[in-house]
Amino acid sequence: MASPRVFPLSCVVQQYAWGKVGSKSEVACLLASSDPLAQISEDKPYAELWMGTHPRGDAKILDNRISQKTLGQWIAENPDCLGSKVKNTFNGKLPFLFKVLSVDTALSIQAHPNKELAEKLHLQAPEHYPDANHKPEMAIALTSFQGLCGFRPVEEIVTFMKKVPEFQLLIGDDATAQLKESVGGDTEAMASALRNCFSHLMKSEKKVVVEQLNLLVKRISQQVFDGNNMEDIYGKLLLQLHQQHPGDIGCFAIYFLNLLTLKPGEAMFLDANVPHAYLKGDCVECMACSDNTVRAGLTPKFIDVPTLCEMLNYTPSPSNDRLFAPAQSQDDPYLSIYDPPVPDFTVMKMEVPSSVTEYKVSTLDSASILLMVQGTVTAIIRSAHAEIPLYRGGVLFIAANESVLLKIIVPKDLLIFRACCLL
Repeated sequence: MASPRVFPLSCVVQQYAWGKVGSKSEVACLLASSDPLAQISEDKPYAELWMGTHPRGDAKILDNRISQKTLGQWIAENPDCLGSKVKNTFNGKLPFLFKVLSVDTALSIQAHPNKELAEKLHLQAPEHYPDANHKPEMAIALTSFQGLCGFRPVEEIVTFMKKVPEFQLLIGDDATAQLKESVGGDTEAMASALRNCFSHLMKSEKKVVVEQLNLLVKRISQQVFDGNNMEDIYGKLLLQLHQQHPGDIGCFAIYFLNLLTLKPGEAMFLDANVPHAYLKGDCVECMACSDNTVRAGLTPKFIDVPTLCEMLNYTPSPSNDRLFAPAQSQDDPYLSIYDPPVPDFTVMKMEVPSSVTEYKVSTLDSASILLMVQGTVTAIIRSAHAEIPLYRGGVLFIAANESVLLKIIVPKDLLIFRACCLL
């Protein structure tokens, strides 16, 4: 009997401290909806749902015809399920990890290395950089999602230097003057000045950072108490970050990096060397399979300031330029495609109105993982004469070139995300 090629998955929940707790977490809500036996604790964080083959979170296959195997084990035995191009390009392995994140506490000013730097870091410090792969990521908002991404225009940074003397003091007079002089000049001079300023900030003496941050927090708190609006210097956010990470240099990063608030369906793509941080909200995330992260603030984990300052892309851009817009499918009016400029992954979003009774999931020459965020359907797999019920939070693995028809059981709109690899 042939092994099934479409089957549901039981995925791994990571309870990191920065996650939203209990039913406030989209991760917990998806888990509770898909598994009636799931026990959701209202005092525990539910930070991430991992859908893939990562060694620390290999999904389990929920199919009696496949006895007690993880997805990674099954793919290793059936590499043709990936699709010929994916199998050959990525050595018979699933090249992406698909996630849901529920963020309550800001997590880490960070960037990810390109492949060349990843290989170098892995050789030098494998305990901190455990593989030689790059780690591009894409975050697509499920709820209002706040994050930092890329360097903001230099003019904005100069304005913050004037309004936040504590920030300017850490950067220093010489670096500040260089940045001001670079405004309106050539891009290379601007990037060089920006690198100098950011490096000065991030390499500041800890004692001085704490002193200046405490002064700023005291000043903002007093102004807010007196009824003044401090949002021109992101007063509320600064106080929030300081409360979460007292005395942390990363609190000042909000004056360097673009602050984005994504609406549901909006996305940001985090290519190699782009500084970023997730601050608050729920999102779907897809990334290349790697654990390589270079951190420098807002984290209790290992930080590597010299590497981060050296590797970053210092090209400034407005926040709107950091939004990654999906393409609308020409063949399917309900399908949007987030296709970043990397080979490892693509994410599809399907929004199917309640008036539709059946929806055909497009056939791809790639293995894919499908997540039901909203709706109740029966997945009909004609090649196997099988039917699989799928509820909110349900996860389905679809091998390459398999056809799946979704029959809508409850007349409500569907919201589905699907990760795949379109080479």
